[in-house]
Amino acid sequence: MSDSLIAIVPAAGVGSRASGRAADGLPKQYRPLGGLPMLRRAVLALLADPRIEQVRVAVSPQDAWVAQTLAGLPRTVWRPCGGPTRADTVAAALEEAALPDASWVLVHDAARPGLPAQALARLIDACQNDAVGGLLALPVADTVKAARPEAAQDARVRATVDREGLWLAQTPQMFRAGLLRHALQQARVQAAAVTDEASAIEALGLAPRLVLGSARNFKVTWPDDFALMEKWL
Repeated sequence: MSDSLIAIVPAAGVGSRASGRAADGLPKQYRPLGGLPMLRRAVLALLADPRIEQVRVAVSPQDAWVAQTLAGLPRTVWRPCGGPTRADTVAAALEEAALPDASWVLVHDAARPGLPAQALARLIDACQNDAVGGLLALPVADTVKAARPEAAQDARVRATVDREGLWLAQTPQMFRAGLLRHALQQARVQAAAVTDEASAIEALGLAPRLVLGSARNFKVTWPDDFALMEKWL
């Protein structure tokens, strides 16, 4: 690649849907999976591609675990610049890194430690000459139901949603540093909901490329996901 490629891992949250902190006080990204903290496994997955020059992990200023978790990893740094939301953390990491606009940035979830090297390579290969950038994703295979607006414990079907053309977004998501900075700034000005980097890019009227991801690359979200991920690793 002619332009640099840097990875950012936002890891400032505690993972409330995975029951927040464990009994030992560890946020989700530091819980062990197969003997290693989940964050370390996510970073190792990125380091598998030598085209990624550096992995930059953005954590909370109060984080007490990251230094030990990432100790000894090559091409890896961490910065206590995490904010209250994912978008805030990614924007702060971009500002702190001071990357040229033309640099490529891969943003990857700390909670996706199962990223296969083949899927990562597919994303980089597909996006390095793309005018917009893109993300890993999987076509929706299951029947999708929309629920009535009742309480979750009494949810009932409102309708079946046509799954044609629907994809489940994954990470990494790969965009030029300048474009991503601008998209996140605009989203903040407009108070737009940004659930991932691609949604900020879409708000500019652009269409990110969808690149086939992997079932192994699921996000560890619910308590049962830890056991399932350990079976993959």
